[in-house]
Amino acid sequence: MPCIYNEYFGFKQAPFTITPNPRFLFFSPQHTEALNHMMFGITEGKGFIQITGEVGSGKTTLCRALLDRLGPENRTALILNPCLTVTQLLKAVCDELGLTSQRNDRMHLLDALNQFLLEQVAIGNRVVLIIDEAQDMSLDLLEQVRLLSNLETDEEKLLQIVLFGQPELRAKLNDSRLRQLRQRITIRYHLSSLSRDEANYYIHHRIQVSGGNGSPRFHRCALRKIYRYSKGIPRLINAVCDKTLLCGFVSGTDQLTRRHVRRAIRELEGQFA
Repeated sequence: MPCIYNEYFGFKQAPFTITPNPRFLFFSPQHTEALNHMMFGITEGKGFIQITGEVGSGKTTLCRALLDRLGPENRTALILNPCLTVTQLLKAVCDELGLTSQRNDRMHLLDALNQFLLEQVAIGNRVVLIIDEAQDMSLDLLEQVRLLSNLETDEEKLLQIVLFGQPELRAKLNDSRLRQLRQRITIRYHLSSLSRDEANYYIHHRIQVSGGNGSPRFHRCALRKIYRYSKGIPRLINAVCDKTLLCGFVSGTDQLTRRHVRRAIRELEGQFA
């Protein structure tokens, strides 16, 4: 559905939606570095990769960008909801890879997966398992993921595993019961918040990608207030900028000031008085 202010500002699509969209991915130096870490880990067969970041820091969008970057020689399985039993996880991975099994129990699912991995390595393909929101996984499920990493030949790992999660994932992996898994994670990267300059460029970038051509314009004081409110978290920047654009549309102006941002923040916080 077209956004109410798109035509007014000349946008082809709304610039500040919170739905992850690789087209809008802002490659800050740390996002670029995180993507390079993942590509290196996968192509070099490192086995386990861990990417963490605060809520709204761009992990899911980065995950989508990784999927876009991986070529046809990579078969991928993406698990978005890891609140599963061990058997359900195996079934979900097999379903993502288009595999069928005679029976949906753990042993048969593992056999089907292992056979598929051996077939793929024989033709020069890699298989990548990507798990988003990994901080929600139980310890038993994380241990099963570790066991999946045992599927290997004498020369290489058959399955590359990328765990995306909030900072709680790091705390969970510090549990002594997961020390074997922790020792196998050879590549780790943590996404921090954007700096003030990066946040300003992020706003400009999304407006430009949406088709904005010099309009609307956020005044310097407006940008400062957006940064103070969002603390550099992209999702919060999106939320307050979206509301600010709506305020500008209602006011009939494309010059967005601190007053428009202040009103947007009040509405986001439910302060309508």
